[in-house]
Amino acid sequence: MTDAPKLTEDLQRLLATMPDPTANAQVTALESELADRLGVRHAIAVSSGTAALHTALVALGIGPGDEVLVPALTVIMSVAPVIHVGARPVFVDCTPDGTDVDYTDLTAKLTPAVKAVLPVHLWGRTGELPRLRRWADEHGLPVVEDACQAQGSHTGDRPAGTGSTIGCFSMKDGKVLWCGEGGYLLTDHDRYAAAARTYRSHGLPPPPPGYRPRVAHNYRLAEPLALIARANLARFDELLARRQQQAALLRDLLTGASGVQPVDAPGHRWNGYSFLAEISVPQPRAFCEHLAGLGVPNSVGTFRLVPADRRPELASFAASPCGNAAAVIDRTLAVILTDHDDDHRIAGYAHTITREVRAWCPRD
Repeated sequence: MTDAPKLTEDLQRLLATMPDPTANAQVTALESELADRLGVRHAIAVSSGTAALHTALVALGIGPGDEVLVPALTVIMSVAPVIHVGARPVFVDCTPDGTDVDYTDLTAKLTPAVKAVLPVHLWGRTGELPRLRRWADEHGLPVVEDACQAQGSHTGDRPAGTGSTIGCFSMKDGKVLWCGEGGYLLTDHDRYAAAARTYRSHGLPPPPPGYRPRVAHNYRLAEPLALIARANLARFDELLARRQQQAALLRDLLTGASGVQPVDAPGHRWNGYSFLAEISVPQPRAFCEHLAGLGVPNSVGTFRLVPADRRPELASFAASPCGNAAAVIDRTLAVILTDHDDDHRIAGYAHTITREVRAWCPRD
């Protein structure tokens, strides 16, 4: 658990120095600690995961007339930054099991207008990132990882969000590393890091040579939030182990339950961001909504997750339907986990799911 008394004292000392519009000691320290821990040259703290993605695309120079390859198996927050920079998202389907992109579809949708590929590690699963990076290198494309749900996940010996052109993260409540609201970018590229620092703060410091001046954003991370993030980063191993233990406990409690088949991320060190199971019941989306109403929070039932290419507000960008993504979401029960879920609550989730799946009789 967080050392609450110490954090409270640290926050009180910080608040006593405010207002100070030039203060950035906590943000600077957080960036240094993130870079050291994750083995990258640069970490740039911003106000949200969405801001991180937007800033990354701007740093890469992506804008009107460009296209970005994005999975259909994702949330709208992964797609919105592409639209915000004036580019066009091109939706790519996933494999039938949802663990990776469909490379046949990915390659078929490659055009001269494509300027980047943006993989999304939904539910913390990374897919075969080395393969995707090789594919991108072959086609001269930067890779921007949406690792907002993948803090602590690895592919091989690389943490998610490292090893690609830019990795983007969220620190919203519920993420493994959280501070209420916030995000950060990771990169080994000096130019992209400098451009990101410029864009997050209304153009100050000035952009590196070669970047055209542009109206930037206020995507700065507040000092009190950076202090909270630092406190949680110091206990990140504990937070990660707890999330993995929670997912494993729910998996064990539901193993053998009729109609519920727990799934993992074989071949990867997965952070267990959400408990995942394949459900085989009639009208699975309605079942997930039913569980949410009974206090089992989940991606479909609570947040109404659908493939990005099927969201009404993104209809103008959708071409051929991504059928695998739709099928994966419809049959996946992704239970939302947080630090507050003790073993008793997780056992309650398991009891409710087991009871309701046996009794499930959907209305026509």
